[in-house]
Amino acid sequence: MKVLVTVCTLFMAAAAWADIPATPVMTLYRFNGELNIPYYEAETFRQRGPSVPAGTLSQGTSVIPCLMITDGEPLTDGQGVPYVGFQVVVDSRRATPASAEQYQNALKARENRMVTNHHCPANVRHVLDIRHLYAMTKTPLFEPPPLPQTAGAGRSTGSRGVSELDQIIRTFHNSAACSQVNQNLLERRQALQKAWNRFMLEQQNRWSADTLRRAMHLDYVMRTALFEGHLGRGCSAYGSCERNIIALSIRNRAIESCLQRQGCRAPGDFQGVVTAVSQYNIWDEFLMQISGLTSCFLRDDLAASTRPGVQNYQKLQRMYAQNIKDIERILYGGDEDLTALFPNSSLANLKALKHYYHAPAMGKCFPTYDRVEYMSGAVARNGNNFVLIANTRIHVDRKVPGGYLFRSFVVQEEPSRDVITIVDNYPGFVVDGRRVSLAAGQGRCTAYGIPPGCSFQTIGRYRKTPSWVNSGQAFAVQCRTTDRGEQCVHDAVPANVRVGGQCDVEMRPFVGVH
Repeated sequence: MKVLVTVCTLFMAAAAWADIPATPVMTLYRFNGELNIPYYEAETFRQRGPSVPAGTLSQGTSVIPCLMITDGEPLTDGQGVPYVGFQVVVDSRRATPASAEQYQNALKARENRMVTNHHCPANVRHVLDIRHLYAMTKTPLFEPPPLPQTAGAGRSTGSRGVSELDQIIRTFHNSAACSQVNQNLLERRQALQKAWNRFMLEQQNRWSADTLRRAMHLDYVMRTALFEGHLGRGCSAYGSCERNIIALSIRNRAIESCLQRQGCRAPGDFQGVVTAVSQYNIWDEFLMQISGLTSCFLRDDLAASTRPGVQNYQKLQRMYAQNIKDIERILYGGDEDLTALFPNSSLANLKALKHYYHAPAMGKCFPTYDRVEYMSGAVARNGNNFVLIANTRIHVDRKVPGGYLFRSFVVQEEPSRDVITIVDNYPGFVVDGRRVSLAAGQGRCTAYGIPPGCSFQTIGRYRKTPSWVNSGQAFAVQCRTTDRGEQCVHDAVPANVRVGGQCDVEMRPFVGVH
């Protein structure tokens, strides 16, 4: 499959004018699904449907989709789901650090491009199920190359660690083993495990096997606590408490009730718990490609560097340093450590805390708007021109022959609210009626994703709550921690902060969920 070099001439309009947005760059993504996703020969699909794949593309591959038109009709299945032609922008199997710029250039080239339709050029032969494509904006992430070492300097020994386990983790992040993890986009979870196995073998004469295993588990928990929490909160007291609560949930799943369905293979298996993708979504194959979750973010050469692109790593280092002592105590300490870190809380409740709900990150819903529908994929028609409506919301307007008139329902997510704009990006186009359900779809939809009864002067957003929320009890946790501010640049000051409870719109820990 030839990788796209330029997008400037792709899908030229058939007429002299252009009046609707071009298809965006889209990415193959199937949460917690198979690594490889099939595509089909268009001609074979017309005859036999999705029965004989022509090949596969891997998750994280980005493409520019288009509609295959034959005899004046687009290629869809019996329910109107488009199977779209495509041209590859970045193939995740072959991606290199240069692919990040290539992806960004493609995004910019498509962003404000206007066309007459979304028809494929004649040389496109293969098609994908549109339901596997999503419009993403985050760039594939590769680590910065290492700085040249000064004469006589070697790799870090982790001597700055506040404990032996912290020292081992820092040594691992600066090791040749860790440097191999993010060389490729694919299978980074497996690569991180191989790196730790290699590192532990290399260091077996320096530290005991049990100590090395403990450090590995702590590294996995620290990574999870950092990226499961809100990175924007940085080193604020709330952000630090949030990370400690996440670590507490991991501890309890691995110690208090080691359940296979929650990833626990044996008591104390913190690594197995955090890498259960259904439980901690950030370990999903694609999501690891666009985050620093598996990176060597504690590298010494990044700590004081002023080169572009390393500021995020430096902030991660400071967030890690703020929480490492606490989280080591949470995992490997005793009851007295839990009660010291989480004062004024029942020890039984602390040990029962295995779930939490981050409302802002949950599914958006819009109970104050009628006829809003999410389109995983549909075709809209205006005369002989067809457009692709995919991975987006629309406002369904009046019914007409063949379907419905519609407008784009654009959601801009701001820190405290969703800003809604309804705009007619496709004037005169009629969306295929087979893809419109007009179902209410607002079940378990509440203000800020929290129960009724909490009062607000204004409501900035609505979120769907998971089914398990009603089976448990929201638990307000008090943390004894430090505060260095969201940018992690202030001196640390002791702080007590409360996270959770019925009306916390950011994070709600739970007990009693089974």
